Amino acid sequence: MNAAWREDPALRDVLAAAETCWINPEKKPFSAVADGLPVKPGEVDDAADRLDRFAPLLRHLFPETEADCGRIESPLRGLPALREKLSWRERVPEGRLFLKLDSELAVAGSVKARGGIYEVLKHTEELALEAGLLRPDDDYADLARQRDFFAKYTVQVGSTGNLGLSIGIMAAALGYRAVVHMSADARQWKKDLLRQKGVDVREYDGDYGKAVEQGRALSDADPMSYFVDDEHSKNLFLGYAVAARRLAEQLTDQNVTVDDGHPLFVTVPCGVGGAPGGVAYGLKLLYGDNVHVFFAEPVQCPCMLLGLATGEKDGVCVQDAGLTGVTEADGLAVARPSKLVCDVMEHTLSGEFTVADGRLYDDLRALHAAEKLFIEPSACAAFAGYRGLAQFPVAQSYLKAHGLAGKLENASHILWATGGRLVPTLTRKEYLAKRL
Repeated sequence: MNAAWREDPALRDVLAAAETCWINPEKKPFSAVADGLPVKPGEVDDAADRLDRFAPLLRHLFPETEADCGRIESPLRGLPALREKLSWRERVPEGRLFLKLDSELAVAGSVKARGGIYEVLKHTEELALEAGLLRPDDDYADLARQRDFFAKYTVQVGSTGNLGLSIGIMAAALGYRAVVHMSADARQWKKDLLRQKGVDVREYDGDYGKAVEQGRALSDADPMSYFVDDEHSKNLFLGYAVAARRLAEQLTDQNVTVDDGHPLFVTVPCGVGGAPGGVAYGLKLLYGDNVHVFFAEPVQCPCMLLGLATGEKDGVCVQDAGLTGVTEADGLAVARPSKLVCDVMEHTLSGEFTVADGRLYDDLRALHAAEKLFIEPSACAAFAGYRGLAQFPVAQSYLKAHGLAGKLENASHILWATGGRLVPTLTRKEYLAKRL
């Protein structure tokens, strides 16, 4: 561990595993850095077009997507009752509060349905085109009849849970042999569900990194296997980035303006970084400096914060900082960040908030009581960003420095709910009753 960043005052609370706010000192105007980023707008266009081509197939394989014509999309819901409830007991920012319910996404019930399913579909298109089973203007629903062809191939991934669900469910539905390598902290119900879907689930003692390492090695040894690499995959990133375009449509439908006088604040829970990074990049493409994106991570596992704050990116892990990496937020239990995401976020992310595990369950209960909504505990990390804007002095300084302090009454705040729909009823009750 580099002694220089050990003494950084901005990291004092991070190293002490205390809830904190870190503001990114390297953030620059988006127009000044956009051209130099390793992801380009045209690649997001291509991803959006590909998802449209596959909509008939998704509609065929997953009837729950019928209402959205094969789109895997989630609602944007206002939270007026919760905002009022929170304001009774603590200071919260002015402006409207929304929840982006990726917890309700069809097929996989989490934000991972975006990137994970997109990557499987892109791989599927490449295989089918190469084999002459598909032409670009064909009806992609016809691929549902090619299970025998796809059965010759394997799709593998290492996961703490939700990415494994999206990859495993999608790959198995197409006929692939699906293998999900899961870390010890993955929830049992997620392993059970995958096995019910015909997925080969392999469990490992140790953390997410071990599961990824083993999965990658086994896949590399098999020429008929494709490994979805959460740490490095641009395809995953692009699948998530498309979400911003869908959100923009919903904001327009709900008469939400985003411009210089109407700032947008978005907080996304963060593990390795792919999903929040993709969402953030997509939003910056649309709204530039009028959107302020923050990530939220557990106090014992703030890998992206450390990667950005130290400048070491994927060269640092949470154990280097004396943290355990152990958290109730299973989807965020990642010790080392994605270098790709660090490269995109180092000059575009506004900052980070960390949250104690007990707070996740408190916010889950508050959301359920006020709005009758359920999301996974790890998704509740997003609430740290909402309250933190009003409560941390360094966050208040950020607002003043960017000329936002007088615009908050016209602001909108979006908390990105990353998972929840597939949680079993008994497990939901356990989460709602749990106190730490």
